[in-house]
Amino acid sequence: MTKKQKKTLKRIIAAAVLTVLLALLFHFVELPWFVQLVLWLVPYLVIGHDVLRKAFMGIKNGEVFDENFLMAVATVGAIGCGEYAEGVAVMLFYQIGELFQSYAVGKSRSSITALMDIRPDSANLEAGDGSVSVVDPDDVPIGATIVVKPGEKIPLDGVVLTGESTLNTAALTGESRPRTVRPGDEVISGCVNMTGLLKVRTTKEFGESTVSKILDLVENSSMKKARTENFITRFARVYTPAVCYGALALAFVPPIVLLLMGQPARFGDWVYRALTFLVISCPCALVISIPLSFFGGIGGASACGILVKGSTYLEELANTGVVVFDKTGTLTQGTFKVTKICPVEGGAEEALVEAAALAESWSKHPISLSIKAAYGRDIDAARVTDVEELGGHGVTAKVDGRPVAAGNARLMEKLGLSVPDVPQTGTIVHVAIDGKYAGYLLIADVVKPHSAQAIKGLKQAGVRKTVMLTGDAEPVAKAVSAELGIDEYHAGLLPGDKVDQIEKLLAAKKPKEMLAFVGDGINDAPALTRAETGIAIGAGADVALDAADVVLVRSDLADVPAAVRLSRAVVRNIHQNLFWAFFYNAICIPLAAGVFTGFGITLNPMIASAAMSLSSVCVVTNALRLNTFDPRSAAHDAPPKRKAPVRTSAPEIPCPTGSCPVQPAPENKTTQTEGTAMKKTIHIEGMMCGHCEATVKKALEALDGVQSAEVSHEKGTAVVSLTHDVADADLKTAVEARDYTVTGIDA
Repeated sequence: MTKKQKKTLKRIIAAAVLTVLLALLFHFVELPWFVQLVLWLVPYLVIGHDVLRKAFMGIKNGEVFDENFLMAVATVGAIGCGEYAEGVAVMLFYQIGELFQSYAVGKSRSSITALMDIRPDSANLEAGDGSVSVVDPDDVPIGATIVVKPGEKIPLDGVVLTGESTLNTAALTGESRPRTVRPGDEVISGCVNMTGLLKVRTTKEFGESTVSKILDLVENSSMKKARTENFITRFARVYTPAVCYGALALAFVPPIVLLLMGQPARFGDWVYRALTFLVISCPCALVISIPLSFFGGIGGASACGILVKGSTYLEELANTGVVVFDKTGTLTQGTFKVTKICPVEGGAEEALVEAAALAESWSKHPISLSIKAAYGRDIDAARVTDVEELGGHGVTAKVDGRPVAAGNARLMEKLGLSVPDVPQTGTIVHVAIDGKYAGYLLIADVVKPHSAQAIKGLKQAGVRKTVMLTGDAEPVAKAVSAELGIDEYHAGLLPGDKVDQIEKLLAAKKPKEMLAFVGDGINDAPALTRAETGIAIGAGADVALDAADVVLVRSDLADVPAAVRLSRAVVRNIHQNLFWAFFYNAICIPLAAGVFTGFGITLNPMIASAAMSLSSVCVVTNALRLNTFDPRSAAHDAPPKRKAPVRTSAPEIPCPTGSCPVQPAPENKTTQTEGTAMKKTIHIEGMMCGHCEATVKKALEALDGVQSAEVSHEKGTAVVSLTHDVADADLKTAVEARDYTVTGIDA
């Protein structure tokens, strides 16, 4: 509890004790009314002085109608009618309900408040002479060296220069496991240095650092209210004045009507009912029900490393039916990696990789870099001579005096060697040693460890469709989507094409469902902005984080279904709270107004106040249940409404040794259309990988009359399907504008 809450609790206890003592006193001792009034005013002012002050200030500032005004009028009216004990009891029950609400809001905000503790107070700036001074983080420039001692927060993003330590990243990512850092590793602001002394070269100013962006995001999240939250705010502005005017009408209209009918007016009874009506109609439970649930949801999400920029996005996430993913850097790691090593029978994997790495030692192409990374040892340049790069084919060299060739199938064909038919799910680098075929390396963009789990989790959570957008070639996209179980994919897209594709998906989705896009790079920013909910990977580009509505700090795709689950739990919680709040009003307001008096059922202000407090307690308790909700558990997921699509597989195609069978990618949904009236085959030099294929494919399909283009860098061809004749010169110009060479076109 806060100091203010503890003080309120003491006042409640003191007022409750005084109320019991006075009730006992007046039960046995008869005192004049004015003495009773003075004595009852003591507990009343102890417990209600702040409510009276707020009501007075509201009237003074022109903001009359709120719960403080309702309570002040109801309790002062009860005391004015001689019901001293009831006036005190109404205020006492009201304050108990307010204390419970205050505690619940504080509990729900605790995760958000904990985030504020990551703000660094200072930075240890090292000067050129080695001296260290304590400065404000805002005063540290990019490229400066800061010293981070054990136990201190890292004040700015940077790269470790010297030292080795473990970092506590729990406040940022929700992960309790420490992270080890060494020279060359990137570190982000807000983490706590636990063990060793670190020297860090800053890479961002404080205003652009991770901790600043997160704090700004959290501090502004409450400004972006959900539609439900805005509705309740508007409703309360109308509801509270209506209650006051209704109570006024209840106090005077029935007595006047009775007088006109020649019957006793009984003004006292109707005023008493009006006071009860005011108490029972207090909108505390109604007003607190929605913000409290959203506070709990946003706080719970931040504790899990999921930062939501406002309750409106939490509400939209709950209705998500389509989730669209960028491929490179989101579903995959975004870097080439050797995924298979297939030597010929009798050959050794290590020898095959070594020969390829040495032959590629002078190349800076991403494929060459991935081969050298797979080799994992320093390259001895003295072992390599006579290196020759053949554009669009590969490289030849002499390694330890032996001729080695590494490249595509056309290079092997040029050397008079045959190669196995390998299903293309990546880039194939064939290797020849001493003029003989030695095997091949399969190089691909590796799928992230949690991507499949994320797709599965989304389907378990009830997401209707998952879609992948990529600039890669169709075979690569097909293989990745099949591996992950994605429902639909679109390949060969530029950043602008991704936005166009999202427009089509938005037009095709069901009316009430939302579309979310998950991305990480600069080229994803337009798509993140256009989607109804943009979700950015925390390790992605700054512009992507700025464009997104939700940020996954841990950069773990498994947090996407977790965010959907949590948002749906919050919306369910809100619906439950609204139901009980309206149900309470629907039953108790007519009861307080005397509708059931003919049946002998009445309500006095004290019981009304207790009922009002009880409704608040029920709503608050239900909202607090969100603190126990585990968004990463599928226990609350609805059973799937449909079966997962059946995927078929083709027979295995072995590698040259027969030891590493590779299966062609299962069939999946694609955007390509087969079967055309006319085809042309374009022979192209200069293509080296899947990205080259995607570039050529895009250039050709942009031409009028080209229905589709099937491009293979292995074969050095592009087969175009035409709706009508397209001049060879136009086809050649389109390809060569992308810096590739056309050697011929066959009809």
